[in-house]
Formats: sequence, structure tokens, C-alpha cells
Amino acid sequence: MKISRKKIKKAVVRKIGSIDFKIIGIPNFHWSDFYHWLMKISWLQLWVIIISFYVLINTLFTFLYLGSNGGIANAKPGSFIDAFSFSVQTMATIGYGAMYPTNVYTHILVAIEVFIGLIGVAMITGLMFARFSLPTARVLFSKVAVICPYNGVPTLIFRIANQRHNWIVEAQIRVTVLLSQEVTSEGHSMRRFCDLKLVRSETPMLTLTWSVMHQIDENSPLYGWSEDDFQNVNNQGIQFFVTLTGLDETVSQTIHTRHVYRLNDIIWDHYFVDVMSTGIDGQNYFNYSHFHDVVPLSTRQDHHT
Repeated sequence: MKISRKKIKKAVVRKIGSIDFKIIGIPNFHWSDFYHWLMKISWLQLWVIIISFYVLINTLFTFLYLGSNGGIANAKPGSFIDAFSFSVQTMATIGYGAMYPTNVYTHILVAIEVFIGLIGVAMITGLMFARFSLPTARVLFSKVAVICPYNGVPTLIFRIANQRHNWIVEAQIRVTVLLSQEVTSEGHSMRRFCDLKLVRSETPMLTLTWSVMHQIDENSPLYGWSEDDFQNVNNQGIQFFVTLTGLDETVSQTIHTRHVYRLNDIIWDHYFVDVMSTGIDGQNYFNYSHFHDVVPLSTRQDHHT
């Protein structure tokens, strides 16, 4: 089915891992999702919206006050600055007393603006609290994953670390691979998600590091793959989606985070540098400066020999 230029221009871009998809038939924005949209945008964008709305409302009431024909006491006739200042004082319910309404028209405007100001303060306060109290995770994922033997079986390994000085309780991790398109016997073309079985998919507490491992055995969708398959251009759409959930012990709320590995992020016949060592004082130390470092498998073999 061919797609018209008009529909292409209205397409919504959605990113899945490192691949951009253009969605047609679903609007980019819906007013019922306005709160969700405000929670999703950046802090800079939010502040721009709040300040713009504040200036716009006060400017609108300023022009309305200027049409009141002397409805503001002690304000210079036709003064935009005085009318704008009166609008700011009214919306914030400051009430300095130097300027005040003198006729029914201005009193009505003041009542309307005070009501809008109260609603605005309540909404902005609630939005700020919701954004500040939103539980987040600071989990570090290794920049690469490796494939090396583990108990004689080729194993996909990457590691994660809790960057906060607390516990993530009942942490659970899931790894799903998005395979390339396949054609069914009926001629349907589709992409498949396959869950990877992990050596350990949960831990009672995540405090330091965790090496996540998937053994590439007969039950693995990666079974039979070679290093050349990982470097094949036709397979570069394949991605590994990692999701982590757990309970933050500090705020007692569920947190989650995610990460994506592409095929070119996976290094064969390498292993991770050990980040744990013992100092001269006999204490155990974790050196996270080597968290992403890997070395060839031959290095370990030479070490053992």
C-alpha cells in the first residue's frame, strides 16, 4: 500500500531502541493527554510554558484594565506598566493597596483574574510536586556486552550497578531480543520478540553491581550464531531490550529503567575487568572507573597458564 505525501508529513516519529518508526493514523497530541505531556517534557520546556502563560494572561488583563477608563486608582491614565503591575498584584493576591479598583467593570475583572490565579497556582503546585516526587532509578549499564564462556557454555554478559547509596529491593531484570523480520508459511512478514532466559533474573537487593548472564544453549534464540552473524549488515536491526524494576528502599516506591544493546555493542571473546579489589588496608573496594572496560579472553587464558 502506497502512502501519500500528505500522510507522510503528518506521520508521528517514535523511537524503538535505535530505530525510528513513523506512525500514521495516530495523532501526535491529544488534549486528554495534556497532563501526561506536561509530565513528559523537559524542565526547560515546562518553565518556558509556565512563564509564557503567566506573561500572556497578565498582558491580556492589562489591555482589559486599560479599557476601564480610570478604573484603577493611583494609576497613570493609559499607562501599560501601571496596568500590568496591577494585574500581577491581582493575580498573586499581593494587595499592596496603592492601586485598587474603582468601578464595577474593574471589580469584575479583578474577581475573574483572582480566580484564574488561584486555579493556576494550584495546578502548577500540583504539577511541580508530581514531577519532583516521581520515582526514578539511577542505574548504570555497561556500555558494551560480551560473549565469553561460562561453565563451558558461550554466554552473553553485561553488568549493571546502582549509582545511589541505597538498596533496590526485589530487583528483577528482563532481557528481550527483537529479531529481524521473518515470513510465516502464510506469507505474513513480522518481527519477533523473544525473551532470553537468564542465569539469574532477580536479586533480593541491588546495592553494588550485578552481572547479567544469558547462556547461549539449544534453547536460546541466539544458538548457532557466530561472530560474523553479529556483524552482518542484514542483522543490524536486531536489538536487545533490557528492563529493570525494583523497590527503592528510601521512598518505598517502585522504580524502573531500561537500556538497549545493539549487535555492534556486543564484543566476542572478551570478558569484563573486575571492579572489585582489596586494598592494602584489607578493605574491599569497587573501582567503577573500570566498569565498562573489557579485555580479550586470551588475556585470562594467558594469566591462568
